[in-house]
Amino acid sequence: MNRTARLYALVEELRAAAPRPLTVAALAARFEVSARTVQRDLQTLMETGVPVRSVTGRGGGWSIDPEMTLPPVHFTAGEAAALTAALAATGATTPYADAARTAAQKITASIAGPASAAARELAARIVALPTGRGSAVRTAVERALARNLVLRLSYTDAAGRASDRVVEPAGLLTADGRWYLIAWCRTRGAGRGFRLDRIVEAEPTGEQARPHDLAELLLGSAGAGAVRPTALTPLTR
Repeated sequence: MNRTARLYALVEELRAAAPRPLTVAALAARFEVSARTVQRDLQTLMETGVPVRSVTGRGGGWSIDPEMTLPPVHFTAGEAAALTAALAATGATTPYADAARTAAQKITASIAGPASAAARELAARIVALPTGRGSAVRTAVERALARNLVLRLSYTDAAGRASDRVVEPAGLLTADGRWYLIAWCRTRGAGRGFRLDRIVEAEPTGEQARPHDLAELLLGSAGAGAVRPTALTPLTR
């Protein structure tokens, strides 16, 4: 078992035992590796944001918060290949690009045999030109959306005019390969769309934003006819 597959398996082993902690010795025996290797793997999981924690004292060990992770999902070979390809095509400035990268790694690590080889081969055929910018902005926008926080922006519009804005995020719009933050702009007193690659700086504040309906903010704009992507539409029976 390679390290990526073992990291994935460690998470599932901890999920299965939760909320009971498992000792490093027990995990080492389970995966037939040294205790030092398990300790290093658990530290890596913590550093990448997986909600694992060390429980000290008698009966202690390592545990995971099952509410912060998803149960195992079984994909067909075609589904795994499609997801791996789609995630591999995610650009560095695309929202949630870091999560997409680790998700792709977990998917390829969780499948085996011909299906795994096919998914990896397909992903290897997808390339993208690096942009080299936007990472800090993307992270700030993700955080503001996830926590519903007011966001402070430095923005440059299509005409090259720079401005500082204070906005209340409502959601994201994608069109023609571009991503836009749709928000209520306190500076303008109206709904506005901000192209992510034109946001020079973004900083979430500690202030909670008021709830805004994404569809209402898009009314009267070029994005009024926006619909949820097919992949996110619930399947009908």
